[in-house]
Amino acid sequence: MTAKAIWGILLPFFGTSIGSACVFFMKKKLNTMVQRSLTGFAAGVMVAASVWSLLIPAMESWKGPAFLAFIPSVTGFWAGVGFLLMLDRLTPHLHIGSSETEGPVSNLKRTTMLVLAVVIHNIPEGMAVGVVFAAWLAGDGDISLAGAMALSLGIAIQDFPEGAIISMPLKAENFSRPKAFLYGVLSGAVEPVASLITILLSGIIVPVLPYLLSFAAGAMMFVVVEELIPEMSEGPHSDIGVMMFTAGFTVMMALDVALG
Repeated sequence: MTAKAIWGILLPFFGTSIGSACVFFMKKKLNTMVQRSLTGFAAGVMVAASVWSLLIPAMESWKGPAFLAFIPSVTGFWAGVGFLLMLDRLTPHLHIGSSETEGPVSNLKRTTMLVLAVVIHNIPEGMAVGVVFAAWLAGDGDISLAGAMALSLGIAIQDFPEGAIISMPLKAENFSRPKAFLYGVLSGAVEPVASLITILLSGIIVPVLPYLLSFAAGAMMFVVVEELIPEMSEGPHSDIGVMMFTAGFTVMMALDVALG
Protein backbone atom coordinates (compact mmCIF):
# COMPACT_ATOMS: atom_id res chain seq x y z
CA MET A 1 0.00 0.00 0.00
CA THR A 2 1.32 3.45 -0.89
CA ALA A 3 1.72 6.43 1.43
CA LYS A 4 -0.98 8.26 -0.55
CA ALA A 5 -3.47 5.47 0.07
CA ILE A 6 -2.62 5.43 3.79
CA TRP A 7 -3.22 9.18 4.05
CA GLY A 8 -6.43 8.76 2.08
CA ILE A 9 -7.94 6.19 4.40
CA LEU A 10 -6.87 8.16 7.48
CA LEU A 11 -8.43 11.47 6.41
CA PRO A 12 -11.97 10.64 7.64
CA PHE A 13 -10.55 9.48 10.98
CA PHE A 14 -8.72 12.79 11.34
CA GLY A 15 -11.97 14.61 10.58
CA THR A 16 -13.81 12.78 13.36
CA SER A 17 -10.94 13.27 15.82
CA ILE A 18 -10.68 17.02 15.18
CA GLY A 19 -14.44 17.36 15.52
CA SER A 20 -14.38 15.41 18.78
CA ALA A 21 -11.77 17.87 20.09
CA CYS A 22 -14.47 20.57 20.10
CA VAL A 23 -15.38 19.21 23.53
CA PHE A 24 -12.28 20.95 24.91
CA PHE A 25 -13.29 24.37 23.56
CA MET A 26 -17.07 24.47 23.91
CA LYS A 27 -18.56 24.99 27.37
CA LYS A 28 -22.14 23.94 26.70
CA LYS A 29 -23.86 21.19 24.76
CA LEU A 30 -24.55 21.81 21.10
CA ASN A 31 -27.45 24.12 20.38
CA THR A 32 -30.33 22.21 18.76
CA MET A 33 -30.23 24.37 15.63
CA VAL A 34 -26.46 23.94 15.35
CA GLN A 35 -26.81 20.18 15.65
CA ARG A 36 -29.53 20.12 13.00
CA SER A 37 -27.31 22.23 10.74
CA LEU A 38 -24.34 19.91 11.14
CA THR A 39 -26.46 16.81 10.62
CA GLY A 40 -28.02 18.30 7.48
CA PHE A 41 -24.58 19.15 6.08
CA ALA A 42 -23.34 15.61 6.75
CA ALA A 43 -26.40 14.14 5.03
CA GLY A 44 -25.84 16.30 1.95
CA VAL A 45 -22.20 15.24 1.68
CA MET A 46 -23.12 11.56 1.96
CA VAL A 47 -25.85 11.74 -0.69
CA ALA A 48 -23.58 13.54 -3.18
CA ALA A 49 -20.75 11.09 -2.46
CA SER A 50 -23.11 8.17 -3.03
CA VAL A 51 -24.06 9.51 -6.46
CA TRP A 52 -20.87 11.07 -7.89
CA SER A 53 -18.19 9.01 -6.16
CA LEU A 54 -19.90 5.62 -6.05
CA LEU A 55 -22.99 5.04 -8.22
CA ILE A 56 -21.79 6.85 -11.34
CA PRO A 57 -18.31 5.18 -11.22
CA ALA A 58 -20.09 1.85 -10.66
CA MET A 59 -21.96 2.25 -13.94
CA GLU A 60 -18.84 3.50 -15.73
CA SER A 61 -16.88 0.45 -14.48
CA TRP A 62 -19.41 -1.97 -15.97
CA LYS A 63 -17.76 -4.00 -18.74
CA GLY A 64 -20.91 -5.52 -20.21
CA PRO A 65 -23.49 -4.08 -22.62
CA ALA A 66 -24.11 -0.39 -21.91
CA PHE A 67 -27.88 -0.78 -21.63
CA LEU A 68 -27.35 -3.21 -18.72
CA ALA A 69 -25.04 -0.88 -16.73
CA PHE A 70 -27.81 -0.37 -14.20
CA ILE A 71 -27.65 -4.02 -13.06
CA PRO A 72 -24.61 -3.78 -10.74
CA SER A 73 -25.83 -0.44 -9.38
CA VAL A 74 -29.27 -1.74 -8.50
CA THR A 75 -28.00 -5.06 -7.17
CA GLY A 76 -25.18 -3.58 -5.11
CA PHE A 77 -27.33 -0.72 -3.83
CA TRP A 78 -29.97 -3.06 -2.44
CA ALA A 79 -27.28 -5.32 -0.95
CA GLY A 80 -25.80 -2.31 0.88
CA VAL A 81 -29.19 -1.29 2.22
CA GLY A 82 -29.80 -4.87 3.37
CA PHE A 83 -26.40 -5.05 5.09
CA LEU A 84 -27.02 -1.86 7.09
CA LEU A 85 -30.55 -2.98 7.90
CA MET A 86 -29.08 -6.19 9.33
CA LEU A 87 -26.53 -4.26 11.41
CA ASP A 88 -29.28 -1.93 12.61
CA ARG A 89 -31.41 -4.87 13.75
CA LEU A 90 -28.59 -6.93 15.32
CA THR A 91 -26.64 -4.18 17.15
CA PRO A 92 -28.03 -2.58 20.32
CA HIS A 93 -27.68 1.18 19.86
CA LEU A 94 -29.19 4.53 20.74
CA HIS A 95 -29.38 7.57 18.51
CA ILE A 96 -28.50 10.96 19.95
CA GLY A 97 -31.62 12.84 20.99
CA SER A 98 -33.66 9.65 21.34
CA SER A 99 -34.67 7.82 24.51
CA GLU A 100 -35.69 4.64 22.68
CA THR A 101 -33.01 2.02 22.12
CA GLU A 102 -32.88 0.02 18.88
CA GLY A 103 -31.74 -3.50 18.12
CA PRO A 104 -31.86 -6.43 20.56
CA VAL A 105 -32.48 -5.89 24.26
CA SER A 106 -29.18 -5.21 26.02
CA ASN A 107 -27.74 -4.20 29.37
CA LEU A 108 -25.12 -1.99 27.74
CA LYS A 109 -24.69 1.51 29.13
CA ARG A 110 -26.46 4.38 27.41
CA THR A 111 -23.14 5.96 26.41
CA THR A 112 -21.90 2.72 24.87
CA MET A 113 -25.05 2.43 22.77
CA LEU A 114 -24.67 6.07 21.66
CA VAL A 115 -21.18 5.28 20.39
CA LEU A 116 -22.37 2.05 18.73
CA ALA A 117 -24.94 4.08 16.76
CA VAL A 118 -22.12 6.20 15.33
CA VAL A 119 -19.98 3.11 14.67
CA ILE A 120 -22.80 1.64 12.53
CA HIS A 121 -22.93 4.97 10.71
CA ASN A 122 -19.17 4.97 10.06
CA ILE A 123 -18.80 1.43 8.70
CA PRO A 124 -20.19 2.19 5.21
CA GLU A 125 -18.09 5.36 5.01
CA GLY A 126 -14.93 3.37 5.71
CA MET A 127 -15.96 0.74 3.17
CA ALA A 128 -16.62 3.41 0.54
CA VAL A 129 -13.14 4.89 0.95
CA GLY A 130 -11.59 1.41 0.96
CA VAL A 131 -13.36 0.39 -2.25
CA VAL A 132 -12.23 3.41 -4.26
CA PHE A 133 -8.64 3.18 -3.04
CA ALA A 134 -8.59 -0.57 -3.72
CA ALA A 135 -9.70 0.16 -7.28
CA TRP A 136 -7.06 2.88 -7.70
CA LEU A 137 -4.28 0.67 -6.30
CA ALA A 138 -5.34 -2.11 -8.69
CA GLY A 139 -4.98 0.26 -11.63
CA ASP A 140 -8.66 0.60 -12.51
CA GLY A 141 -8.78 3.44 -15.03
CA ASP A 142 -12.24 4.56 -13.96
CA ILE A 143 -11.01 5.54 -10.46
CA SER A 144 -8.27 8.18 -10.25
CA LEU A 145 -6.22 9.11 -7.19
CA ALA A 146 -7.80 12.57 -7.26
CA GLY A 147 -11.28 11.02 -7.33
CA ALA A 148 -10.47 8.70 -4.42
CA MET A 149 -9.00 11.61 -2.45
CA ALA A 150 -12.09 13.71 -3.21
CA LEU A 151 -14.32 11.07 -1.64
CA SER A 152 -12.03 10.72 1.37
CA LEU A 153 -11.84 14.50 1.85
CA GLY A 154 -15.60 14.88 1.52
CA ILE A 155 -16.23 12.25 4.17
CA ALA A 156 -13.58 13.85 6.41
CA ILE A 157 -15.40 17.19 6.10
CA GLN A 158 -18.71 15.67 7.17
CA ASP A 159 -16.97 13.68 9.92
CA PHE A 160 -15.83 16.92 11.58
CA PRO A 161 -19.33 17.90 12.76
CA GLU A 162 -20.07 14.24 13.45
CA GLY A 163 -17.18 14.12 15.94
CA ALA A 164 -18.60 17.13 17.77
CA ILE A 165 -22.10 15.64 17.67
CA ILE A 166 -20.89 12.53 19.55
CA SER A 167 -18.43 14.09 22.02
CA MET A 168 -20.54 17.06 23.16
CA PRO A 169 -23.59 15.01 24.24
CA LEU A 170 -21.27 12.65 26.13
CA LYS A 171 -19.90 15.64 28.04
CA ALA A 172 -23.48 16.68 28.78
CA GLU A 173 -23.95 13.21 30.32
CA ASN A 174 -21.26 14.07 32.91
CA PHE A 175 -18.32 12.52 31.06
CA SER A 176 -15.01 14.29 31.58
CA ARG A 177 -13.77 16.19 28.54
CA PRO A 178 -10.86 13.76 27.87
CA LYS A 179 -13.16 10.75 28.14
CA ALA A 180 -15.80 12.31 25.86
CA PHE A 181 -13.04 13.11 23.36
CA LEU A 182 -11.72 9.53 23.56
CA TYR A 183 -15.15 8.07 22.86
CA GLY A 184 -15.54 10.40 19.88
CA VAL A 185 -12.16 9.33 18.49
CA LEU A 186 -12.94 5.65 19.02
CA SER A 187 -16.25 6.01 17.18
CA GLY A 188 -14.29 7.17 14.13
CA ALA A 189 -11.58 4.51 14.37
CA VAL A 190 -13.87 2.01 12.66
CA GLU A 191 -13.50 3.93 9.37
CA PRO A 192 -9.79 3.28 8.67
CA VAL A 193 -10.24 -0.28 9.92
CA ALA A 194 -13.10 -0.88 7.47
CA SER A 195 -11.08 0.80 4.71
CA LEU A 196 -7.99 -1.31 5.39
CA ILE A 197 -9.94 -4.58 5.44
CA THR A 198 -11.56 -3.62 2.14
CA ILE A 199 -8.20 -2.81 0.54
CA LEU A 200 -6.67 -6.08 1.78
CA LEU A 201 -9.48 -7.90 -0.01
CA SER A 202 -8.79 -6.00 -3.24
CA GLY A 203 -8.03 -9.20 -5.14
CA ILE A 204 -11.64 -10.20 -4.60
CA ILE A 205 -13.03 -6.67 -4.90
CA VAL A 206 -11.74 -5.52 -8.29
CA PRO A 207 -13.58 -8.14 -10.40
CA VAL A 208 -16.87 -7.12 -8.78
CA LEU A 209 -16.02 -3.42 -8.33
CA PRO A 210 -19.28 -2.04 -9.82
CA TYR A 211 -21.29 -4.06 -7.31
CA LEU A 212 -19.16 -3.01 -4.34
CA LEU A 213 -19.19 0.68 -5.22
CA SER A 214 -22.98 0.47 -5.34
CA PHE A 215 -23.01 -1.57 -2.13
CA ALA A 216 -21.21 1.26 -0.31
CA ALA A 217 -23.64 3.79 -1.81
CA GLY A 218 -26.65 1.81 -0.61
CA ALA A 219 -25.21 1.47 2.90
CA MET A 220 -24.52 5.21 3.08
CA MET A 221 -27.98 6.11 1.81
CA PHE A 222 -29.54 3.88 4.45
CA VAL A 223 -27.75 5.90 7.14
CA VAL A 224 -28.88 9.18 5.58
CA VAL A 225 -32.56 8.24 5.34
CA GLU A 226 -32.82 6.20 8.55
CA GLU A 227 -30.80 8.49 10.81
CA LEU A 228 -29.58 11.83 9.48
CA ILE A 229 -32.69 13.19 7.76
CA PRO A 230 -34.94 12.52 10.79
CA GLU A 231 -32.35 14.14 13.09
CA MET A 232 -32.02 17.26 10.93
CA SER A 233 -35.82 17.63 10.84
CA GLU A 234 -36.80 17.00 14.46
CA GLY A 235 -38.03 19.80 16.71
CA PRO A 236 -39.75 23.07 15.70
CA HIS A 237 -40.10 23.69 11.99
CA SER A 238 -37.03 25.21 10.39
CA ASP A 239 -35.43 25.19 6.96
CA ILE A 240 -31.90 25.19 8.38
CA GLY A 241 -31.46 21.42 7.98
CA VAL A 242 -32.54 21.51 4.33
CA MET A 243 -30.30 24.49 3.55
CA MET A 244 -27.28 22.84 5.18
CA PHE A 245 -28.10 19.58 3.35
CA THR A 246 -27.96 21.59 0.12
CA ALA A 247 -24.64 23.14 1.17
CA GLY A 248 -23.12 19.74 1.98
CA PHE A 249 -24.39 18.26 -1.28
CA THR A 250 -22.92 21.17 -3.24
CA VAL A 251 -19.52 20.96 -1.52
CA MET A 252 -19.16 17.23 -2.16
CA MET A 253 -20.42 17.51 -5.75
CA ALA A 254 -17.94 20.31 -6.47
CA LEU A 255 -15.07 18.37 -4.88
CA ASP A 256 -15.78 15.26 -6.90
CA VAL A 257 -16.19 17.07 -10.22
CA ALA A 258 -13.16 19.34 -9.66
CA LEU A 259 -10.83 16.62 -8.41
CA GLY A 260 -12.27 13.54 -10.05
